[in-house]
Amino acid sequence: MGDVISTHLDEGKREMITARTRQVTGEFGHVYEQQYAVALFNSVRFEIEGGGGPQSQLLHRKNPLEDRSIFSGGLFQYLEENKRWRNRFVFVADTYNISFYENKVAHERSLRPKGTINCAGYKALTSMEEYLELINTSLPGIKAKVGSGQFVKCATQFPLILWHPYARHHYFCVLTEKEQKKWHAVLQDCVRHSNNGLSEECRVQTPAFTDAMRLHRQAQGHYGTWDMMCGGPPQILANLVMETLHPELRNLIGPRLKGKIQQRQRNWMLISEAVYKQVLSQTQAQYEALVQACEVQTSRLDTVLRTDMDQIITSKEHVSGKIRALVLPRAGQLLRGSVQPFLSSILEALMEPTSRGFSEVRDVFFRELVEVSKNTLNGGGKDKLAEHMEKISMLAFHPVKMQSCYEKVEQLNLEGLQQRFDVSSPSVFIQRAQILMREQMDNAVYTFEHLLHQSLEGKVQGGEDLCKTIHCCQDRVLKKYDYDSSTVRKKFFKEALLQIIIPYMLKQLSPSFHLDLPRFQELIFEDFSQFILVENVFEEVVLQSVTKDIMMAVKEAAVQKKHNLYRDSMILTNSDPNLHLLGENPSVDWATQFRGGNEEPEGALGGGGQSSRRRRQVVSMIQLDEMGPLPYESCLEVPGVDFIPEEGEIEEVEVKAKEPKEQKTPTEPDSPDSVQEICYHSKPVVEMMVSASEEDLALLTNGTGTLTLEDGKEEEVTLITTVVEEMHRKSPQWMSAPQEVNEQLVETGSPYQEAEGGLQEKGEAAIEGKGEEDEAAIKNAIQEIEIAVQEEDGERITQCAVDSDAELAPPLVDSSPSGHDDGGFQPPTNEALNEGKAQPILDALKTEDTVVDPGEVVVVLEPGDTALHNK
Repeated sequence: MGDVISTHLDEGKREMITARTRQVTGEFGHVYEQQYAVALFNSVRFEIEGGGGPQSQLLHRKNPLEDRSIFSGGLFQYLEENKRWRNRFVFVADTYNISFYENKVAHERSLRPKGTINCAGYKALTSMEEYLELINTSLPGIKAKVGSGQFVKCATQFPLILWHPYARHHYFCVLTEKEQKKWHAVLQDCVRHSNNGLSEECRVQTPAFTDAMRLHRQAQGHYGTWDMMCGGPPQILANLVMETLHPELRNLIGPRLKGKIQQRQRNWMLISEAVYKQVLSQTQAQYEALVQACEVQTSRLDTVLRTDMDQIITSKEHVSGKIRALVLPRAGQLLRGSVQPFLSSILEALMEPTSRGFSEVRDVFFRELVEVSKNTLNGGGKDKLAEHMEKISMLAFHPVKMQSCYEKVEQLNLEGLQQRFDVSSPSVFIQRAQILMREQMDNAVYTFEHLLHQSLEGKVQGGEDLCKTIHCCQDRVLKKYDYDSSTVRKKFFKEALLQIIIPYMLKQLSPSFHLDLPRFQELIFEDFSQFILVENVFEEVVLQSVTKDIMMAVKEAAVQKKHNLYRDSMILTNSDPNLHLLGENPSVDWATQFRGGNEEPEGALGGGGQSSRRRRQVVSMIQLDEMGPLPYESCLEVPGVDFIPEEGEIEEVEVKAKEPKEQKTPTEPDSPDSVQEICYHSKPVVEMMVSASEEDLALLTNGTGTLTLEDGKEEEVTLITTVVEEMHRKSPQWMSAPQEVNEQLVETGSPYQEAEGGLQEKGEAAIEGKGEEDEAAIKNAIQEIEIAVQEEDGERITQCAVDSDAELAPPLVDSSPSGHDDGGFQPPTNEALNEGKAQPILDALKTEDTVVDPGEVVVVLEPGDTALHNK
């Protein structure tokens, strides 16, 4: 790995990467400094003048994931370094960063994790076919077919892959489809949260960064939405650098890569990862320095703004009027001819899946409250209520329960409109809608918690009264949710339309007014020039020209009942005037107040050194049916790409496969390539030797089956192995024994235990004899058996069967210390002989060569032969 990177990324190329990163971040930094002053002006103006939309009816929780973790559990992770699958303990904290440890004990001891993944910019995949389609675009002109080979030979049929266009790819797999769906929902939630990396609470830095990024890309000719506008500012800057640097390096290094198709693609991915790491480390340092330089000027700029705010606003309005007179005629013509005919279709494509998603949020919330009411009515009381409220409090952050809501929005499709309006993909709008859905769900849950807690505080209520209280709070919250949901969706539709239409109009209008705009800068006073930029004023004029049409389109859509939107004229009266005061209280701790706080919350995990308290987990652990816990130290090796044949090598491999191969002594076990083999390595295995008839053997040799034990209990068995070894008997005495002696006498509850014990002692003496004395003892025992058969004539007899499924003994071991004796038996262990219990005699006394397990030979007769006992 290191050789590939050092070979293709020499010192010259690394210096080129450093220079390009410094150039791009320098150009962006200049725009950011300008936009920082503009954003500070807008923030102070908003603070002075006020404004904003309708007031929210639901309460908002400031820190919903305090003392919480999202999920944790075991995953098989593929290690690129040694081409092996290793079971890791994966922990998803409240930051949605994925940390994986050697095992659960390492996490509980707050040891350093083996690695941490920031999921910004990643895609969570569940099939190798999806992954292959994405990596085929990594190198131009090189595409691997689906059947030609795989990047990673997945150990199970349930993979989980995190793909990134520049950073390292991560491969996981699980044993069941249930696990895969749960982990996929968790990974998607991590990606969704990490992509939303710019905090809206930063009223200066966030607008300054987004506007600077948009203007910088527009200067390069890139209008419209950008899929890689995800993560924190340093990550977005790294993506900006890689947008131009990555294709150049690919064209420069790609033709020099050698090897198979998969190997070339793998090497390029390693190189791309190394470049991205280098760029990200530079952008991190340079962005921090840029923010610090701007914050130094904040105090001085704020003083100027608060002193001359009226003059600055007047100067800006004067310039805006001049630009409006120049731009509006051309903008109106473009709007009527190229935008208005498509407004309704764009809005309909946005509203249908989004409204279904918010409606599903309401349904999920309602179903959970109905479940609480049922359990309370059945006599659960406040203890049971507290248990359910503990789970509902984190409903919005439960990716599995919210998955049905998210899937509704994922149906959003702008096909036919993307190329016309330069929209790269609808993923930007989908993730934004999903974040808003999660916020509304958490607001509804948080409001319900406080209303219910206020109603129950200091009151003793029974089941029916408690249920009525729950229904009353539920109805109040649902009304508030409907109003806030309508407000949030209308705002989302307006912003989405602006994000689609404004870049298109700017792209059409900018070339026409590019030369005329600089002369308007002369109309601005020099002291105010840093707060009023002509480019920003031009965009505001274009925005104002289309805002009226967008507002009318959304109002017309609100009339349609299918979207469940309130009209702007409808204002919900505030039935809870003191509700906002409850939002200032901390979150309700249901376990402490109603359950005594003595019980450990389900899924509680250590905080990984972040807190002395035990962190409660949002998503419960996965409990697999009929499967025990997986060992944390299992290391499973799978073939690497070096062993996957290329398309032209298939015939050669088939020819070599037909040739006889030399037997090699295995030095280590083969690679497990199936779920059964992984289970065999990861679960405790109990090996047993049991006798089976030929019919049972036919049923069991397919790999799995059900076996009935002596006590009548049925057990499911897997990985059955039948071993048969032939051992030829050369003793003349043994070959001349009567063939009829192949039965034993059995009578349950016989009182003659002494005869049985004496006979068994003689059988043991016969088995444990040495040399010629062994053969004589066996012959005497046979004769005694014949006498017993004749005396007990008429009794029930049963035929003994040879244990054909048990693993046979190794080659015979000589009883003497000097060498081997073909005629002797290996003495059985004491555990094999159970005194007082009838043991089977093997049907092995024949005049021909016989297959027999010598460790299983025990002579047993029906009790009652006093003659044999007296001998």
